[in-house]
Amino acid sequence: MKKIIIGILCVQFISAQIPEGKKVISSLYLYDLIEKKSTLLTTENRHFEAPNWAPNGTYLLINSGGKIEKYSIKGEKIQVLDTGEISKCNNDHGISFDGRTLFISSGKNEIKEHSSFIYKMPIQGGIPELLTPLSPSYWHGVSPDGKDIVYCAARNGNYDVYKMSSNGGEEIKLTTAEGLDDGPEYSPDGKYIYFNSFRTGKMQIWRMLADGSEKEQMTFDNYSNWFAHIAPHNQNAVFISYIEDQKNQHPFGKQVKLRLLDLNTKEVTDLTPVFYGGQGTINVPSWNPEGTQFVYVVYSLEEI
Repeated sequence: MKKIIIGILCVQFISAQIPEGKKVISSLYLYDLIEKKSTLLTTENRHFEAPNWAPNGTYLLINSGGKIEKYSIKGEKIQVLDTGEISKCNNDHGISFDGRTLFISSGKNEIKEHSSFIYKMPIQGGIPELLTPLSPSYWHGVSPDGKDIVYCAARNGNYDVYKMSSNGGEEIKLTTAEGLDDGPEYSPDGKYIYFNSFRTGKMQIWRMLADGSEKEQMTFDNYSNWFAHIAPHNQNAVFISYIEDQKNQHPFGKQVKLRLLDLNTKEVTDLTPVFYGGQGTINVPSWNPEGTQFVYVVYSLEEI
């Protein structure tokens, strides 16, 4: 969850986006590309976000209340992962291609205002290791060989895409355009990094070579398009589209739909009808290992 700074304007946190007197209901869905339909896995009277699907196909991860939780692929809660003293996890988290490492983005307890740092930890839980000393930093992708991570970070007042060794160290800036660049994610062959960018004045999906060169626009419509997640077979990507232009923001509680991008032809196909979602729906990679299904979150509100 990003606190986008536009001049001196700070976009409110999700809690401020929820209408007064309402509480959030979260529904976890599975979309099947072969059957072309969504199946409800679970609905809970609380706010959870950003499902990951484990590379071995056996479980899901979500974040809620600052913690990472493990679910079965049928939508049954298994456990809360041990993240040590880290208790402000946001919706930018994911698993390495080999399934051994979990990357999380979290604030620090000693920092009262909003912050986000990137950590890595064993997938089974344990003590997280800090990777990014600077905040805000939001994880979004890891290279197929596990050697590098890519992330969105604000430095000198502008959000760009950065790259760093998965062991920490120097960060490398991959984008320099004015305006927000966000959601970087490696293709499964490691050739490209996909991201969304506001550089044209409309949020669209882009890609670049892994070294940051040869940037190429992939979508060209009037929606606000965010978070392209590349299927394991590297033929297409699922992404979220806001029906109304949100400029360079991706708020909670808007009318959205999920769409499929053909990575070869750039053809876009609608997958879902319009629903109530946005921030938290599909921020991070959520494909099954075969690239035939993915998971996402739909929201609703009820009176407190």
